[in-house]
Amino acid sequence: MQAINIKNKFSKFNKNWHPHQIAVVDNMQVILAKIKGEFVWHSHEDEDELFQVVKGTLYMQFRDRTEIVNEGEIIVVPKGVEHNPQTKNGEEVHVLLFEKLSTAHTGNVKHEKTQTHYPKI
Repeated sequence: MQAINIKNKFSKFNKNWHPHQIAVVDNMQVILAKIKGEFVWHSHEDEDELFQVVKGTLYMQFRDRTEIVNEGEIIVVPKGVEHNPQTKNGEEVHVLLFEKLSTAHTGNVKHEKTQTHYPKI
């Protein structure tokens, strides 16, 4: 049981769209990711996802709209809802995610950005 410095953890990696696990709470994991540009349309059939924007502005695309999530705000994507995180104007955005350990990075979609292992930092 130690405090986790999120800013320090973000300094330990540079790759975009490569999540890193910083903690586990029961069957949930806390993940940090740096994102830039557009991701992949996908959904998670059995898991919700919580995104907290630590730095920058996230544009969470849904099929019928885009939600703007500003620094210090969160958005919860319910299970089964197709979504596609995006940033604009070349901005690198830092996000904290809270999701079940069973959550696949891109759901059932296989893509070159899909990660199957989240390094622990």
